[in-house]
Amino acid sequence: MPPLALALVLTAACTHATWNLYAKRAAKVRHFVFLYSLGAVVLWLPLAWAVGLPAWTISVAVALMGTAILHLAYSLMLQHSYAAADLSLVYPVIRGTGPLLAFVGATVVLHERPSALAVAGALLVVAGVFLLTGGRTNLRAAGLGLATGALVAAYTVWDGWAVKTVGVPVVLVDFAGNLLRVLSLGPRALADREQLRADAREAWRPALVVSVLGPLGYLLVLQAVTIAPVSHVAPARELSMLVAAWLGGRALGEGDLRRRLLASAVVVAGVVCLALG
Repeated sequence: MPPLALALVLTAACTHATWNLYAKRAAKVRHFVFLYSLGAVVLWLPLAWAVGLPAWTISVAVALMGTAILHLAYSLMLQHSYAAADLSLVYPVIRGTGPLLAFVGATVVLHERPSALAVAGALLVVAGVFLLTGGRTNLRAAGLGLATGALVAAYTVWDGWAVKTVGVPVVLVDFAGNLLRVLSLGPRALADREQLRADAREAWRPALVVSVLGPLGYLLVLQAVTIAPVSHVAPARELSMLVAAWLGGRALGEGDLRRRLLASAVVVAGVVCLALG
């Protein structure tokens, strides 16, 4: 991988883990998703305006609406997951779910014959998740992580179609998600103005961090893809699991730091094997 691409991917990994740290800190703030979505719309509107829409077609409309709906569901599920469990537990489960689901889908639905390396990767992801959750003791947290990871897999596939096949600019794909969140969550937030003001006073810093770093990390990864193979970029990006596990232990004081770092490393190894296999 070219050094510039590696630098972009590692920066994106740190960026992604960092904004998830702040999202975890504000997990129980009622209108947090609305606040950071509004911030992202305001901050990224000039760039979205400069890029402009492609020729308006039914495919473009379907692509933007689909990505907006999936990102809305993902954002709400992510906050629900962080309200219920630790960052260092949920985050690696979320990030490992997408590649694992792709492996299962290709094997069961498409009847592909996985290589031994891919099978080993799937087993490593499962083992890492089991080690993270401690078996039966954190089944609910694992379930929330898996559900959120499934939404990540869904919007990743959909966004890839929107960008590569339909030709929607990357900035607009992310902007559409934030805009729909504002429009759909806005009426409820504005009807609850006293709580909204309290939430804004409490969580304006985390909301600002997420509104800046969320879209930025997405753009960094896609820029890396333009100068390096996707098969190299995708697994390298998952190093964010280790960053998130470390941040959860150090910044949030979550327990079992060594075990969760080890488990996250196992999941990362599994994702790398899936990508290479």
